[in-house]
Amino acid sequence: MEESCLHRKLLPAVWLCSLVAAQVNSCPHACSVCSGPDNDLCKECKTGWILHNYTCVGCDDACVGCVGSGPSRCRKCAPGYRLVGSKCLDIDECVERVLACHGLDEICFNTEGSFRCHCAEGFIRKDSICVRKQLPNVQEKGMFEDLQDDEVEVLQQMFLVVVLCGLATLAAKGDLVYTSIFMGAAAAMAGYWLSDRVDGVLDIFLKGR
Repeated sequence: MEESCLHRKLLPAVWLCSLVAAQVNSCPHACSVCSGPDNDLCKECKTGWILHNYTCVGCDDACVGCVGSGPSRCRKCAPGYRLVGSKCLDIDECVERVLACHGLDEICFNTEGSFRCHCAEGFIRKDSICVRKQLPNVQEKGMFEDLQDDEVEVLQQMFLVVVLCGLATLAAKGDLVYTSIFMGAAAAMAGYWLSDRVDGVLDIFLKGR
C-alpha cells in the first residue's frame, strides 16, 4: 500500500522533469544542433540554412551566403543577380544581351535568376536548333478542276461568242481577212449547234418509234 502511494507521488515529478529536459534539449526548427531552445543558441543548421551569429537564417535565392532573410541581406549575389543599392536583383538577360538566344528563330524569356529560349511561332526545336514546321502536302486544285461537263461546255460557248464578237467588230470595218474569218467561225458554230440539235431530234424520233 505504501509502495503504491509512493509511485503515485513520483509520477508527476518524473513527468515534470521529462518536460523540462525536453524544453532544454529541443532546438529551433532551423537548428540541427543547439545549446538551448532560443534561436540564437544554434551550433549547426539544417540543410538550406546558414549559421550567422549562432542563428540559423534562410538565404534568399538571390544570395550566395547571407546574414539574414531577403535579397538585402546577401553576402554575395548569386549568378543571374546584380547588386543594386543594397539588394541583389534579377538581371534581365533578354534586354541586356544583344543575342541572349543564339538562334535567329528563338525568342528569349526572362526568368528569376536566368532566362529561357523558345522557338518562335511556326518553328519546333530539333537537334538543339529551331526548324520550320513541315506543313502537310496538300495539292492545290486548278481553277477549273471542280467544273462539271455541262459547265465546261457553257464556258466554251461563251468563249466562242466573245471571239465571234471580236471578229464581227473587225469585219464591220471592212477588213476582208477578218470578214472571212468571222464568216467561217460563224458557220462552224452554226454547224456545231445544228448538229447537236439534229442529234437530239433523231434521238427523240427513234425513241418514239
